[in-house]
Amino acid sequence: MDIVITIFSLLVLLFSVIIHELSHGYVALHLGDSTAKYAGRLTMNPLKHLDYFGSVMLPLLLLVVTVGQGPIFGWAKPVPINPYNFRDQKWGSLKVAIAGPISNLMVALFFGLLLRFIPHSFFAMAPGFFLIFSFIVQINIILAIFNLIPIPPLDGHWILFTLLPDSFIKTKEFLHQYGMFILIFLIFFGGLQGISFIVEFIFYLLTGI
Repeated sequence: MDIVITIFSLLVLLFSVIIHELSHGYVALHLGDSTAKYAGRLTMNPLKHLDYFGSVMLPLLLLVVTVGQGPIFGWAKPVPINPYNFRDQKWGSLKVAIAGPISNLMVALFFGLLLRFIPHSFFAMAPGFFLIFSFIVQINIILAIFNLIPIPPLDGHWILFTLLPDSFIKTKEFLHQYGMFILIFLIFFGGLQGISFIVEFIFYLLTGI
């Protein structure tokens, strides 16, 4: 049973990060940038979105390190975007960046409300659905919060860079250069433990559980 849960968790994660990246691409397209469309990235085909570290190695490492307890998170290969094509040059990058976390929160909201309002008697007769919906809600909340961390390559760094004045150019350069190393350090040395409390709180707000 454990291996089935593990495989299902990874599948939910994979398709959640695909939805995340598609949201970036479609918002960019709406803003006038067709780069992702012409690159063939506006598709649900997982092979087009896999990032070997963020989509495969990192989730597997987290499963091993946490002995299957999680939290499990990761990312897909970023969709290609050319911000110079945006009609909104001031806020376009921020809009595209925030679209990914918002899409995950919307998925979490949909399945969270199902958990909240579907009669408990149904889940008592079909506990598998309760487990499936709970996984989907939890993983999508984790993805949304994780990606809002303001460190490259996560979406949060685009939000931070949009809001920071030009005088912080050195800070931006530093984060671009060392962001991945900082992120890996935080992941494997407990620097992201606070995410669990935020995820539990949002999970409770959505589901009442």
